[in-house]
Amino acid sequence: MADPASYRPQTGEIPTTPGVYRFRDPHGRVIYVGKAKNLRSRLNSYFANPAGLLPKTHAMVHAASSVEWTVVGSELESLQLEYTWIKEFSPRFNVVFRDDKTYPYLAVTMGEKLPRVQVLRGERRKGTRYFGPYTAGAIRETMDTLLRVFPVRSCSAGVLKRAQASGRPCLLGYIDKCSAPCVGRVTPEEHRALAEDFCSFMGGEAGKFIRRLEKEMAAAVAELDYEQAARLRDDIAALRKVFERNAVVLSEDTDADVFALHDDDLEASVQVFHVRGGRVRGQRGWVVEKVEDATTPELIEHLLLQVYGEDSENQGRIPREVLVPETPSNHHELVEWLGGLRGAKVDIRVPQRGDKAALMSTVRENAEQALKLHKVRRAGDITVRSQALQELQEALELPVPLLRIECFDISHVQGTNVVASMVVVEDGLPKKSDYRKFSIAGAAATDDTAAMHDVLTRRFRHYLQDKSAQPPTSGEVPNPAGPPSSSADGVTEGGAGDGTPEGSADAAVPTKAKFAYPPNLVVVDGGQPQVNAAARALSELGIDDVYVVGLAKRLEEVWLPDSDFPVILPRTSQGLYLLQRIRDEAHRFAITFHRQKRGKAMTVSALDGVPGLGEAKRKALVAHFGSLKKIKAATASELTAAKGIGPALAEAVVSHLAVAGASGEAAPAVNMTTGEILEY
Repeated sequence: MADPASYRPQTGEIPTTPGVYRFRDPHGRVIYVGKAKNLRSRLNSYFANPAGLLPKTHAMVHAASSVEWTVVGSELESLQLEYTWIKEFSPRFNVVFRDDKTYPYLAVTMGEKLPRVQVLRGERRKGTRYFGPYTAGAIRETMDTLLRVFPVRSCSAGVLKRAQASGRPCLLGYIDKCSAPCVGRVTPEEHRALAEDFCSFMGGEAGKFIRRLEKEMAAAVAELDYEQAARLRDDIAALRKVFERNAVVLSEDTDADVFALHDDDLEASVQVFHVRGGRVRGQRGWVVEKVEDATTPELIEHLLLQVYGEDSENQGRIPREVLVPETPSNHHELVEWLGGLRGAKVDIRVPQRGDKAALMSTVRENAEQALKLHKVRRAGDITVRSQALQELQEALELPVPLLRIECFDISHVQGTNVVASMVVVEDGLPKKSDYRKFSIAGAAATDDTAAMHDVLTRRFRHYLQDKSAQPPTSGEVPNPAGPPSSSADGVTEGGAGDGTPEGSADAAVPTKAKFAYPPNLVVVDGGQPQVNAAARALSELGIDDVYVVGLAKRLEEVWLPDSDFPVILPRTSQGLYLLQRIRDEAHRFAITFHRQKRGKAMTVSALDGVPGLGEAKRKALVAHFGSLKKIKAATASELTAAKGIGPALAEAVVSHLAVAGASGEAAPAVNMTTGEILEY
């Protein structure tokens, strides 16, 4: 634990202008991001009397080893930059709201040539419009009902391609729940107009469509076309069924998001009702751990930044009114920011009386119930994870808590396509963004122990490189060239890249090092030989603060380096269950990567490495000569008879095949559908 005085910047070095600051731990991780109207005043408050800080702030300044800041032009810029950095670095001492459940949304992929209606969960996709969230049963019923009136495509890309190739629509096309643009029943422009109408209806313009259908039904009756009138009557009933499913809670011209919050000393629960056209169209909830000493106005500010920052690509989702229980901090800057995202004025206010205040009371009750349910579910989860980590630490007699565990596994088939995986667990939970894959070749691929030694050496060599490339300990942010890329040396990233965020006011901020965070414990899949190989790799790099164990599959024994006897954990031990889950996840991740690599290797052709020979010209060669064997026997002048093959390219093909034949490295091309070897 660091002494704040050891990294406190000189008071005169800190500017008095608005800005954003970051605290980093000894490994360079950003653990807190904050903003201030006056940087000097705010930062001095952390160091003037550390003992008098609130408990969570006290823990943060003692966990940090450096602080840095960036000056911005206005408070609005500081608000935007703070949100950008919180989203990029996910600091452990910042408030981050997480969904208390995964909600399904009704989505329309307007970015496609033929838009598709579907139910989606998880991350938002660019070019897609979202409506909801809904409960799982309600969203399926709503979608099924609306496709009767707005027959927009709802099939997958594979079904669409098959229908286009065969000239016959799928079942939905035959039962009139799809306009079948795949076979030309409607043009792409007409289909897009249907999708726009679908979005307009879901956006709250239901009355317009119902009135239009009523006029069409009256016209059909006047022309004695009773069959058409009956169909329109059923369509009107379907629209009214969807439209009237949501109770009217406010006046019909009201578009608002109603937020309410319920909290205790440790956590806060937030619920929001999405009101469109006076009706509740959806509900969403978040639960946040109060690791930051934040007041209710500050919590609301963080909430609005996160909710609408994530939806910035869907400006139509931001309503005219945002109703909150208390006025957020930086109220005027938030109003300006939301107005810029929406392209129109947004009003953030606290309802005092009337229907809106009554609705907020209902939302608050939902937040209270959600927090109670979250605590009941989380109590058992935290207890089991804490018990597992404590049991494991005690059984292995380790002096440090197991905050981060990394597990490595080797996968291959009879020594071919050798790969390795690294999975990461923090606080007993998997951290998939830190997963890594390794390709292994050469002498290291001869056996499992050599492969394990190679992988551990490469992983921790990257750690030492990234550690030496950490940013300075205090003062202004410099402009370094940045740490070396960790994707070199056969390493593939498991998560997203770590570049500087777009729109950041600090383009000079160095990217966070991908291998700079060491684990407390390394787990290898295997027994004593694999464990000793891993320990030897760490010893050769001079790393003595990372502990190594192995889990052998046969009897689920835990092996320590240079030990003649394993550690036997009870079969009902939560610590053993944790090791087994980590080992199985590493095995799954390694097998997946191995299959990908093996599949690519099986489709390699002797023509793949010819410079300038693309897929189209390669197919033209094979089509002209019939087989790779005949291509090898042809001269350069004969090769030019194939479409698109010039003299220079023909010479390159002949030279490449001659070199490949001499080295014996040419591999046959394989048809992955039939298994046929195409070379002969």
